[in-house]
Amino acid sequence: MSETTTIESRLSQRARDIVPFEVMQIIEQANALERQGVDIIHLEVGEPKFPTAPSVLARVQAFLAHQPARYTEAAGQPDLRLAIAQDYQRRFQIDINPERIVVTQGASAALLLAMGAILDPGDEILMADPAYQLTADSIEAQWQSSTRAALVATPSNPTGTLVAKSQLREIQARIAVHQGHLIVDEIYQGLSYEGDPSTAADLPDTWVVNSFSKYAGMTGWRLGWLICPEGAQRAVTNMAQHLYISPSQIAQVAGLASFEPEAIAEFEVRREQLRQARDYLVPALESLGFVIDATPAGAYYLFVDVRQLSDD
Repeated sequence: MSETTTIESRLSQRARDIVPFEVMQIIEQANALERQGVDIIHLEVGEPKFPTAPSVLARVQAFLAHQPARYTEAAGQPDLRLAIAQDYQRRFQIDINPERIVVTQGASAALLLAMGAILDPGDEILMADPAYQLTADSIEAQWQSSTRAALVATPSNPTGTLVAKSQLREIQARIAVHQGHLIVDEIYQGLSYEGDPSTAADLPDTWVVNSFSKYAGMTGWRLGWLICPEGAQRAVTNMAQHLYISPSQIAQVAGLASFEPEAIAEFEVRREQLRQARDYLVPALESLGFVIDATPAGAYYLFVDVRQLSDD
């Protein structure tokens, strides 16, 4: 038995049971080819083509020129948490206590913290495959004694469809009957193209995940946030303290700058460019024989049926 096999056999069952995140494995392979000189077109991950906004970069550069980067509070800098709360007031006219907002190392950490707060070993969470779309009736039909939560994404990855606010209210009400939790992934929220955007942040006892990666185009900065139900933020912050101490202060400076008018104006220009790309690609692909069941109302994906063209 090799040394590697011996070590692997002594790892925890949890570690051995975790399967790779396929997208990240594809990135690893693509980057390795790119380093070898192969010309790669990257379509493998949910990442916008735009660089970090110039005004955001300028603010970070000014910060680094005048002070060192340090630890912050585990839940994030108070000024950033306040700016996030004020953005919900500006866009949706809802008041959120900044104390309920926990700034995280990307939305993935926010999901980890939310699930760590509500799930014990053996508990289940409902989510749909592959479109991450659930309805109140499907949740009711699948809820079991071991079910603790449901995860809904809107706009969704990969279909770009939206869940109406009325549907979210019904979903939350059904889950509340079971004393469960609703987690709403809103990381593509700023990238909506049809109607007025909405949020689940004002629904009772609901966990809301968001990110600076998509609308603000800050994927590599690894910064997101979690809105906790009132009373849950202390437990979430305690976990964050042990998992990663605090979010990067440099990333938080960038996040704060992303709420300034100059940055938002840039993001809106980019959102319009993505809408134009959608409006071009949908009919263009359909003319080539691809089938698109639903024109995406948000995000930047086309979920394409290729069965008429390929069996692969």
